Amino acid sequence: MKTILIQLDTDPLPSTFDRVVAVDADVDHLFSYGGVTPEQVEPLVHGAMFTRGPKDLKHTAIFIGGSNVAAGEQLLAKVQKVFFGPVRVSVLMDSNGSNTTAAAAVLSARKHLTLSGCEAVILAGTGPVGQRAAQILASEGARVRVASRSQARAAQTCDAIRAVVPSAQLVPVAAGNAAETRTACEGATLVIAAGTAGVELLSVETRAQLPALKVAIDLNAVPPAGIAGVEVFDKGTDRGGVACYGAIGVGGLKMKIHKGAIRQLFESNDAVLDTAAIYQLGLDLV
Repeated sequence: MKTILIQLDTDPLPSTFDRVVAVDADVDHLFSYGGVTPEQVEPLVHGAMFTRGPKDLKHTAIFIGGSNVAAGEQLLAKVQKVFFGPVRVSVLMDSNGSNTTAAAAVLSARKHLTLSGCEAVILAGTGPVGQRAAQILASEGARVRVASRSQARAAQTCDAIRAVVPSAQLVPVAAGNAAETRTACEGATLVIAAGTAGVELLSVETRAQLPALKVAIDLNAVPPAGIAGVEVFDKGTDRGGVACYGAIGVGGLKMKIHKGAIRQLFESNDAVLDTAAIYQLGLDLV
């Protein structure tokens, strides 16, 4: 039986990036819908649920995407409410690539560090990728400082992560200027920069004052780098004793996880691939 992936995108035009990945993941048919709101979800999901018999439901799946992660989470919640009993299909939520990118970043760091007990800092940690990277690190037992220009926002993010990972060791920190950023990163062995495109979060001068730093990961592909001195193609590149990863250096693993997640959707009809599930998939792939 042919596999069908139903793409629910919150942006007006469905992402071509996500569509290409779906094709490369061997999906037979891709149905793409843009501008999807929670109010429109039910009939779309019913079409997935009621057109195939119970034993064939695993051949249909839903992918939730778009640039707005909060809107994607609302769609995921609505999709799950539509399902009942065993009448359901598997669903993957990866709006803005937030889950697959965060998983790839942490898995890259894991090649060099024992995550349990390590001191980690997430710059721009209140954003969609930063929050998920912090959640994954916390689930691995790392001590995570969630850094933001607003310490109050960082505290809200820490509370949200604790709701998912009750044992999380999290500290909200301010990083609105060079002095605050240096203080936030002092003693850290891992720094992940997950800020918006073209914004430098950690300067060369500040990084030189962090002797404990072992791994630096910059997820910004647009110059200037989020972590100055890290090149976009760096993939474990040694720069002054620090293993450095740029956005494209992490991107290969992100793509592997993304394709693997789509393929996993068709192994059963009841998978929900969220942050934790996508990270576990990544662990199985590396």
